[in-house]
Amino acid sequence: MSGKAFVEDHVLLGFSFDAARVRLARLVDDGALLAASEYAYAEGIARLAADAGPAAGLSWLAVVLPGDLTETPGCARLPLRWMAIGPDGTAFPALDSDLTLSWAGETTTLLTLAGVCRLPGQAAAGLDLASVRGIAAVITRSFIARLACIFLHPAGSASQVSHTRPERQLP
Repeated sequence: MSGKAFVEDHVLLGFSFDAARVRLARLVDDGALLAASEYAYAEGIARLAADAGPAAGLSWLAVVLPGDLTETPGCARLPLRWMAIGPDGTAFPALDSDLTLSWAGETTTLLTLAGVCRLPGQAAAGLDLASVRGIAAVITRSFIARLACIFLHPAGSASQVSHTRPERQLP
């Protein structure tokens, strides 16, 4: 059985296409795209480990490779590739997709993710197609939901969040 599935999900954003296009470009620059990707991949791998056993959970996202943002009237597309490391230490493309913004009205923009999601080969070998599709759906839904939140609340993006512990003040 193949550990890959075609994926597609979308969400309507309640603001103009021009504002969404600017925010999409910012996602790449401020690290928010990486943070959303890591979270979504971890969600999917947790589901994979539940379905295929704990060893399957030893996969991690290694790098997120955004392509060049291309624009046409009413549409902006960002190619995206996630490279992950499987439980056996082998690198593989976990996601090849396009993030697309489409004009959907004066104050509405459609955010779509479409592509191919791949699970670690050996870990997914014993899974049926329904399980593979279910895990891919967890990854896709988690990712698009995270992106929608970041689009709607840009102040909460990765550039604004400190991941270090504050220093304690001594009396």
